[in-house]
Amino acid sequence: MLRLVVDSATINPPLSPPPRPCVTAYFRDIKRRTHEAEGNNPIWNETLIWYLSDCPLQNDSFLQIILRDVGAAKKDRFIGLATILLQPLVKKPSEVLSLKDLNLLNHLMQSTDCTVTLHVTLARKQYASKLGDYDLLGLSAQEMARRKLMVPGSGMPMALSSKPQHFQVRVKVFEARQLMGNNIKPMVNVVIGGYQYNTRIKMGNNPFFNEIFFQNFYEVPAKLFDETILIQTDIGFIYYSPGHTLMRKWLGLCQPNEPNSGVRGYLKVTICVLGVGDQVLVDQEMPYGADDTTTEIFKSSVVPTNVAYLQFFIYCAEDLHLKKQHLVSPVLEVELIGEKLKTNVLTETENPIWNQILTFQIQLPCLSSYIKFRVLDCPKNSCQDEIGTVSLFLNQISSTGAEIEGKQSPWPLLPVPLLPPPPPPPPSLSLLAGMYSGFLPCFGPSFLTLRGGKKAPFRIQEENTNIPDSLKDGLTYRGRVFLELSTHVTSHQDLKRKDLSSEVTSIERHRHRQKYGLCVIFLSCTMMPNFKDLIQFEVSIGHYGNKMDLNYKPCVSTTQYSPVIYDGNIYHYVPWYNTKPVVAVISQWEDVSFRMNCLNLLHFTRDRLKANLDTLKSIRNPRDPALLPQWEKLLRELVEDCKHPLPCMAHQPRATELDKKRWQLRSRLLQELSQKAKEVKPRNMVATVEDWLYRLNAVLPEPQMSLPDVMIWLTSKEQRVAYAQVPTHSILFSPTGALHSGRFCGKTQTLILQYPEGEGQDMLPAHLRVCMWFGNISDSKNLQLLREGEVVVYAETYENQAKYKDQWGQQGLYHCPNFSDVMGHKALPKEDFQAPQGWHWQGQWTVEPQRRLLLDVDINKSQVLEEVYENQCRDTTGAWVPAAIPNTDMNGEPVEARENVQCPRGWHVKESWIVELNHAVDSEGWEYGVAIEPSGQPRVWNSVEKTYYSCRRRRWVRVRCRNHGKLSLEEETLSFLQLHHPMPAKDEEGWEYGTFGSKFHLNPQPQSQFRRRCWHRRMVPNKDKGIAPIFLLEGSLGMDLKEKSRKEEMRLTQAPDKTIRSSWRPAQEDIQLHALPFIYCIFNKPHYYQLFCYIYQARNLMSNQIQTFQVPFIRLVFLNHSQCTQTLKSSAAPTWAQTLIFQHLLLYENPEDTKASPPLVVLELWQQNAQGKESLWARSMWSPVVWLDVQKRTLPPLRWHPLVKLLGEKEGEILVSCELILETESVKERPPILSVPWKNGVYTLPKSIQPTLKKMAVEILVWGLRNMKQVHSPQLLVECWEESLQTEPIKDFQTNPNFKQSVLFLTLFIPTEEAYAPPLTLKVVDNQDFGQQTVVGQANIHSLQPYFCDPWAEDYVPPQLPMLSVNKYQKLLDYFYEKFWISPSKAQDQYQHEVDWWSKLFWATGDAKALQYKYKDYHTLKVYDCELEAVPAFEGLQDFCQTFRLYQEEPKLDSPVVGEFKGLFRVYPFPEDPKAPKPPRQFLVWRNKEDFPQECLVRVYVVRAINLQPQDSNGLCDPYVILKLGQTTMGNRDKYCPNTLNPIFGIMFELSCTIPLEKDLEIQLYDFDLFSPDEKIGTTIIDLENRLLSGFGARCGLSKSYCYAGPFRWRDQMTPSFLLERHAKQKGLPPPLFSPEEDTVFYNGKKFKLQSFEPKPPPVRYLGPKKERLALYLLHTQGLVPEHVETRTLYSNSQPGIDQGKVQMWVDIFPKKLGPPGPPVNIRPRKPKRYELRCIVWKTAQVDLRRSLTTGMSDIYVKGWLAGLEKDMQKTDIHYYSLTGESNFNWRFIFTMDYLAAERVCVQSQKDYIWSLDPTVMKFPARLIIQIWDNNIFSTDDFLGVLELDLFDMPLPTRHANLCSIRMMETNSKWPYFLQYKHFSLFKKKTITGWWPAQVLDGGTWHMSTPQHLVHITVTCDNPLPRFLETLPLQNHHRCNHIYYSTYAVQLYLLCTELLGHELGQT
Repeated sequence: MLRLVVDSATINPPLSPPPRPCVTAYFRDIKRRTHEAEGNNPIWNETLIWYLSDCPLQNDSFLQIILRDVGAAKKDRFIGLATILLQPLVKKPSEVLSLKDLNLLNHLMQSTDCTVTLHVTLARKQYASKLGDYDLLGLSAQEMARRKLMVPGSGMPMALSSKPQHFQVRVKVFEARQLMGNNIKPMVNVVIGGYQYNTRIKMGNNPFFNEIFFQNFYEVPAKLFDETILIQTDIGFIYYSPGHTLMRKWLGLCQPNEPNSGVRGYLKVTICVLGVGDQVLVDQEMPYGADDTTTEIFKSSVVPTNVAYLQFFIYCAEDLHLKKQHLVSPVLEVELIGEKLKTNVLTETENPIWNQILTFQIQLPCLSSYIKFRVLDCPKNSCQDEIGTVSLFLNQISSTGAEIEGKQSPWPLLPVPLLPPPPPPPPSLSLLAGMYSGFLPCFGPSFLTLRGGKKAPFRIQEENTNIPDSLKDGLTYRGRVFLELSTHVTSHQDLKRKDLSSEVTSIERHRHRQKYGLCVIFLSCTMMPNFKDLIQFEVSIGHYGNKMDLNYKPCVSTTQYSPVIYDGNIYHYVPWYNTKPVVAVISQWEDVSFRMNCLNLLHFTRDRLKANLDTLKSIRNPRDPALLPQWEKLLRELVEDCKHPLPCMAHQPRATELDKKRWQLRSRLLQELSQKAKEVKPRNMVATVEDWLYRLNAVLPEPQMSLPDVMIWLTSKEQRVAYAQVPTHSILFSPTGALHSGRFCGKTQTLILQYPEGEGQDMLPAHLRVCMWFGNISDSKNLQLLREGEVVVYAETYENQAKYKDQWGQQGLYHCPNFSDVMGHKALPKEDFQAPQGWHWQGQWTVEPQRRLLLDVDINKSQVLEEVYENQCRDTTGAWVPAAIPNTDMNGEPVEARENVQCPRGWHVKESWIVELNHAVDSEGWEYGVAIEPSGQPRVWNSVEKTYYSCRRRRWVRVRCRNHGKLSLEEETLSFLQLHHPMPAKDEEGWEYGTFGSKFHLNPQPQSQFRRRCWHRRMVPNKDKGIAPIFLLEGSLGMDLKEKSRKEEMRLTQAPDKTIRSSWRPAQEDIQLHALPFIYCIFNKPHYYQLFCYIYQARNLMSNQIQTFQVPFIRLVFLNHSQCTQTLKSSAAPTWAQTLIFQHLLLYENPEDTKASPPLVVLELWQQNAQGKESLWARSMWSPVVWLDVQKRTLPPLRWHPLVKLLGEKEGEILVSCELILETESVKERPPILSVPWKNGVYTLPKSIQPTLKKMAVEILVWGLRNMKQVHSPQLLVECWEESLQTEPIKDFQTNPNFKQSVLFLTLFIPTEEAYAPPLTLKVVDNQDFGQQTVVGQANIHSLQPYFCDPWAEDYVPPQLPMLSVNKYQKLLDYFYEKFWISPSKAQDQYQHEVDWWSKLFWATGDAKALQYKYKDYHTLKVYDCELEAVPAFEGLQDFCQTFRLYQEEPKLDSPVVGEFKGLFRVYPFPEDPKAPKPPRQFLVWRNKEDFPQECLVRVYVVRAINLQPQDSNGLCDPYVILKLGQTTMGNRDKYCPNTLNPIFGIMFELSCTIPLEKDLEIQLYDFDLFSPDEKIGTTIIDLENRLLSGFGARCGLSKSYCYAGPFRWRDQMTPSFLLERHAKQKGLPPPLFSPEEDTVFYNGKKFKLQSFEPKPPPVRYLGPKKERLALYLLHTQGLVPEHVETRTLYSNSQPGIDQGKVQMWVDIFPKKLGPPGPPVNIRPRKPKRYELRCIVWKTAQVDLRRSLTTGMSDIYVKGWLAGLEKDMQKTDIHYYSLTGESNFNWRFIFTMDYLAAERVCVQSQKDYIWSLDPTVMKFPARLIIQIWDNNIFSTDDFLGVLELDLFDMPLPTRHANLCSIRMMETNSKWPYFLQYKHFSLFKKKTITGWWPAQVLDGGTWHMSTPQHLVHITVTCDNPLPRFLETLPLQNHHRCNHIYYSTYAVQLYLLCTELLGHELGQT
């Protein structure tokens, strides 16, 4: 097997938001993926495995590595790629191929700064056990269980963005085989997502098309993946296939309207779906290939090889609500794979009863992943509104049994005749798992919950999420539908919709309902925005608890209204303190406890396994002593959990068939995991556990979840603002034990509220801490959620009074009730309240002022800005006078005059009132406007007075400051609330003064006209009734109130005064007077804590456009308290090293409850811009360590926590730790704060967790700057912590962009732990005129770890500068040129005719049928499927110096990259003792650096392009090549290749340049257009400087042999011996020493003989001398770049990151100082040669005449043509009156064809239309088609038979007609090889005569129409041709037993001759 260990990666420049990178590896089209890491320096340490089976590694085997950011919500998921050649493992299988810091390539195939570290090994079975401790952890892939083909619906969808992205779909149609029909003209119709394409029309039953179709999309991925491709499958199915491609698959074809007619033929296609950054798998094979001997039929979704019938029994629905006061007319729609069926419409009912069966006919396996249900409102049969939706995922209601093995498939696979038998199960599976075969889809009868309305916002999906974002339903509960699903393999009915009898559903519908209780205690609500109105929370489950739904009994589902007050920093909170609101909701549901118990037990097992896995992952050191104990703990707990039996479903009367099937599946899986946990060895720990966790997650979802989720809504102004959704099973109580109860049942949890989709602000609505319990009320007797707290129940009403004639009373109330609730809605008077059943009153009504509602919103502010607007209007004379309401606020509401505004107690005023002039006002502060009724306020204010303005105002302001008293802000709040020292209220006290909608005060104001007071009366439960008393509070506290309500309304409408006209507005629900009590949980004992947060550093926060954080700081939020760190200067990795301390924090819960689930610590990273404006970047949340006993306290170590943005994108990580300490006596005696050092005004980190520092040396190779525009004299500034160095400015940057000095040396103290290491910052400073300096570019190296080295290593060789100057060998080179580079002779011309450069290309692509040449091993080249920089062995061609991209300091969206820096780093320890020996320097100072810039001759060979993006309306393009290098542009648009997507260019460009001034070679492909501007197809860029400087010899690839003449002449400037000497000098080795005989060389301490490479003297012509051949053999062992062709991907700005096609090419670079290069290579494309085929039809025999319309005789004639040349069809004369089927012709057909030997196809060039500008070149195989017809005079001719012969793979004919059989035409026979019928190539045989069988289709089956006509074929070729690719007749296995043979023969004589300019004679 092949093992790939993915160690780590470095993403540079770092991405912001921080990425979630994963590595995808492809080997032989099999995909493996690592798990998703976090940050820009991910560490996987993960092992990926491929099983080689019987296919060992080959010399050309390779691995393709792609690094992606799977968490990106935008279109930049692709980071880089690399290709690893596995040839070293073939030669030395026992070694490890280690690739450290392998550079990756970007979209343009340029080398990047991103690196990846990998190890590849080849493990065999016999020593696989020896791997041992090679990698205990194997921090491995979540993908290890996903090795098989990933199908949609596998439960693990990819985390794609919810925003539109660029995608491209490609469909290539090769050919069809065995199409059913006689004399057919087939055409392929392809529909891609609604866009239709057609191929050209062909003739015959085996047509060859070779056409490709493209379609581009800009769509949301989830929406696009639901689209279909007809040849039908989901686009998502293709995207989730390996490489996003179905490569060369045969599809079975059928008639969609006759699915039972079977397979009607086969179609060979390649389909791929590409996203941004996806790489197309390169297909080097010929389009017409003979590689189909192992053909596997891939089933399309409409070919019903296995037909199944899904029957949906739609029974009824309940509680269908859409709008208030609206009865719906529902209809249920079911959708599956685009097909929709509907039930009947039932008019105006909320509880419809359909009783219908809907039947779908589908194929198994199904290529869709879910079933969609929609309930529509169809009044008058017009379906407009959607009531609700729900989806069923097929992988949750069916099983293949693969879940036991760790893989998932959405449908069971039945035996398929066309498919090979499935492989046997792995031997590692137990017998129990091996016997499990899965089950077909089934469901119910059960309820499905419908949801509608607004959807949840998009969030980055968590791992193991089972529901894709596109299928999420709404948030509002819309009812439930009751249905059942069953699957049958045979049909039970013909109708798609059928009615059921009502008796069928009578039992199922009326299920026994039980009462369930839901209790929620609200503990805290913090981090809220500023809600100016009162807020409350509503809890509902289904329609129960929804106060807007009046069809159910009211219950205590809402908290009391509360204000939101300021927390002293930026957030607000609800001041509940010791009085926590409680809600209790009673609902009725069917009993599903048996199902939930099983689910919760699985969740318990999964949660504990995941927690142990996270702990295991945190141990990053394999030698950590805690590793094995944690591993053993994980296994022990897993075995323990798996032993808990799942509740048995076999004898459960309410269990459905699906319950029983899934119980069986889950039980088997737990047994399997338990067995594996006992047998597993401590190897690849993380990979193994992630595999187990994946299997558990696969069976975890419960499709029959009939209980809706609990919704908690935050409401304000009677509007739902934000929500939290809690799964019901997670809080469900089970009397059978804690394991069967929900995870959060009776426990505190933190809920993060969210806004619905498209609503809300930038910050989150709230953090809510709640304690929840849900269960059967019969189980609630001893309900005690928290250890402390007393539950009390109050009835509440407000008594209202108004001031009427200076007297307070009820006379002045107008439209305002005497008694109301807190919002002014009408409520019951005190005397009308009645205690509910089971409760009684305790005490009398008392007045209790609600001080929380009276809290000053500014109570926690240190200063407040007060404002009063002075208003004036014009009188009749036009003068300005005070307005009717002279003093108002900004909205025009009346306020106190500013001179009467008093300063509240505890505050003081610094300055008196002043007029605000700092906005659009005149010099006196006035602004003017025209009053508009009814408000009397202008809509627009203006600062200039005009005559028609009727009013004006000005703003008076003053600042009020808080006095610094003894109490803290929170203590002042507690004092106002009188929490710890309450005062008894008296009846005459407790009035609140104000008006509804404004602030109430305890003290009367002079303008107060309204007052109210709150009356409370406590209720206590009666004797114990066996249930929790709070669940008896159902219904209103008032009774028989309708009459009283009517009298009260009459009194209000007759009120005499209108003093309070606008204070109260009646609500619609007031008439029902739902007087509900309020429930509180009161805590009497406060507990105080201290919080210590140790903050060190943030990292990985940089995106491509943001280099540094501007003035970053941390804001720490804990409940309603917050603090900020110091602000730092701009930095890419800010380091605070600061401790934030909170003292005397108040919490009311019991300390044990707090320790079990402490409040979350929220840490926010903020930054300031130049104007001082603060902006939130990301936040991190986690639980602190809680210490109840300070004696046991240990300082928590620093840990990395992720920084996450609002939508869930991970932006980086921060190194922090936090602890919460209970204040006890021991804490007061010795405060922990004393151990925290104080420095420079802040608390720093304790010494025990501060990083230790060590002196290190940093050497920097500074080579130069590139692509810097508009700079004058740049220099490089290097900063690391507080140390910095800089180079000298480059004075002449435009002529030489290299630095004069080569090396910078820096010593500094760096933390020894890599996690704490600071980044190194590179800045480019431009020195402009007058001494001005500007930072023009910046780069950050976040991790110096890849550059660490051992300075004392003996084998270290510093990088050497290439020798590019004139030397003593130049004369010798001139001598070689004169001696060997001579004009070719005539013999050489003949040699060139036999082989050429194209022969080398086809030899390299592995074409077995290419032209055979016995010396081809001497002249091979390497074809790379990727860019040369992507080949791992060549290190991205950055071995001499790396390229670092420079970015702007301030982000700009259009061009973030401003240049490049070329250099390298080395880091090593440096002694602190000055007397100690200093390590040797790693970089040398070069004196020959003046050789640069270097003038070079560049030759660019563009061979061909592959799969270009179509640009024209005909689906093709007219490409041509343009080259750009500096200011030079080459190319000719007139030399375009017309009408093709795969052009063969075969052109060479030669140009001169100066490197590095002109280093970026840009190859552009354009589409030629006659009238419109030419469109750019794509571009690729090559860095020529990297190729010139690289030590791998990339400037000119090494030829396989050294030839001085011939077609494969040596083309380099230097001979191999000189190249070897140059290479030795670069490696620091002595020069090679050759013997006088030149057949031995001493090199690198070893002696090499030519005889060891050449045992015999090679007979190849034109080989060079021995010395050069020996030197060349040695060079090939040094890992240098060979002669090659690289495949480069083209990209376009119109579709960033999308593959636009590929171009195959190579580049040679020749420095001019080394002399003239060799001759260029001739790569001109081959031209097709003309051939003539002559076919003589002698006779036919035994023709089957049964299909003739005449009575027993036929008039026979024969047609013939070459496939693709149908226009050249020819036919014989007519043989009349044949009675026996025998006819004689002696007729000759002559066909002319243009044949291309290299590709073994015929070529035809013709115009599609008369007006076409250019002809279209089509290629097709050489195939002869002969048809036999019966001539009719008055009717159409009758078809009698057909014979198709492949000229390159023909069956040998028979000598007699009676010997013909259908077996002659079989190429893939089931017979043994020695019994198979022999085939031959006509181009080798030349002449052939004999009988061949013909066949005819009759009644859907192929008959052989007796030995067909005898055909004598004679072929004559001047030069024998290679065989064409073999055809593969795909047998119809369904019909083969029904074919009968009726032989007739045709005698042919064929002659095929190459036309060499003369006409052939008569034959």
